[in-house]
Amino acid sequence: MIKISASMMCSKLIDLKETIQVFEQEKIDYLHIDIMDGEFVPNFGLGVDYIKGLRELTDIPLDLHLMIKNPEYKLQWLGIKSSDIVSIHYESTYQVQRALDWLQPYGCKRFLAINPATPIYNLEEVLDYIDGINLLTVNPGFAGQKIVPSTLKKAHKLQDFLNKYEDRKIDFEVDGNITPENGKILYDCGANIFVAGTSSIFKGEVNSYKDNILNFKIGMITVLY
Repeated sequence: MIKISASMMCSKLIDLKETIQVFEQEKIDYLHIDIMDGEFVPNFGLGVDYIKGLRELTDIPLDLHLMIKNPEYKLQWLGIKSSDIVSIHYESTYQVQRALDWLQPYGCKRFLAINPATPIYNLEEVLDYIDGINLLTVNPGFAGQKIVPSTLKKAHKLQDFLNKYEDRKIDFEVDGNITPENGKILYDCGANIFVAGTSSIFKGEVNSYKDNILNFKIGMITVLY
């Protein structure tokens, strides 16, 4: 089943309430929140107060993408709910297994995020601690980038890797320049959660988001049929 995670880093703050209303009407599955600390990636992203405000506006689950150093020590700041996804980067901590383990009490889905150059074999040692993988198809830190071409090949390799553990039902999320065209390719590689940003649903003004979502879904439906 295809799910859409709307990248809120691409949303205009002035239109936030109206944007959320559109997403609720169109049954967007997740709101993707890029949390950055200026150290793990060279940018600052959405923060704790933004998350709190978003919780007051909607019950749509959050897809918290932690691009921060030593995330295990900051989990308690985020108000994580059991319906959320939380992604931790493999390179963000020396103790990635511990970081994922510390997420367990929250009851959320635990995802491991991997960069375009993160070796796939690193996943093998943490499979018992994750519910999904977030494959970044751009280098983390900034919206509006073009896809790293090698990540399309990497998605095929990741599909082969996950097929060996099919009984675990591990989710496969993709994040970065997810156009309908790239989405089709990545769906064929087994991806089932698509982070949608400026390349798809956030084009133009908020009054065009409904049509953008519809067009994105239609583009993905052609994959299924």
